[in-house]
Amino acid sequence: MLIVGAKGFAKEVLEVICQERVPDNLAFFDDINPEVEGLVYNRFPILKNDEAVRSYFKDVDNRFTIGIGGPVLRYNLSLKFMKLGGEFTSTISPKATIGIFGNSIGIGVNLMSGSVVTGSISIGEGTLINLNCTIGHDTLIGKYVEVSPGVSISGNCTIGDFCNIGTGAVILPKVKLGRNVIIGAGAVVTKDISDNSLAIGVPASVVKNLEPLNIY
Repeated sequence: MLIVGAKGFAKEVLEVICQERVPDNLAFFDDINPEVEGLVYNRFPILKNDEAVRSYFKDVDNRFTIGIGGPVLRYNLSLKFMKLGGEFTSTISPKATIGIFGNSIGIGVNLMSGSVVTGSISIGEGTLINLNCTIGHDTLIGKYVEVSPGVSISGNCTIGDFCNIGTGAVILPKVKLGRNVIIGAGAVVTKDISDNSLAIGVPASVVKNLEPLNIY
């Protein structure tokens, strides 16, 4: 598998992939940071250009996952690497707890250690559920959402595409977040938040309107 990114969160994704076994031929990709070169942990090669990626997908393993945060960036990277021939693949920690009934997890999801997904929950393509999050029953999480560590999403919530929920935030039951909503760290969201909004505080309130996303 190819991990897109070679710093920070990419190393946490590596840990998830290796929790059951260390796969053969795992590699990283980083064409941005010139100081990142050679081998990660003196073991895993770092690919530096698109041609190397095409060769890897053709000759070694066509699966990739994204080891970088940011909803829009994750979306753009997924498109790029699928066009290069990759298969967008989820990485789900065996140390996450996932209910038996009614759950759906899309392609390219990163589900990290300690998170709890109860029942009748849908998680969309490319979404990141970080460490120690809880997601309550009958919740719908859209595509390319980023849920930061320690977030609690209660039951019957709806989280729109491209939302970014800050560390330790709490979303109370039956709350709906629109598309492209940012929730600040530690916020407690007690009511619906409309599209393209930044909300912070306890209880959370909208403090800024965001530019709409010009993507699909």
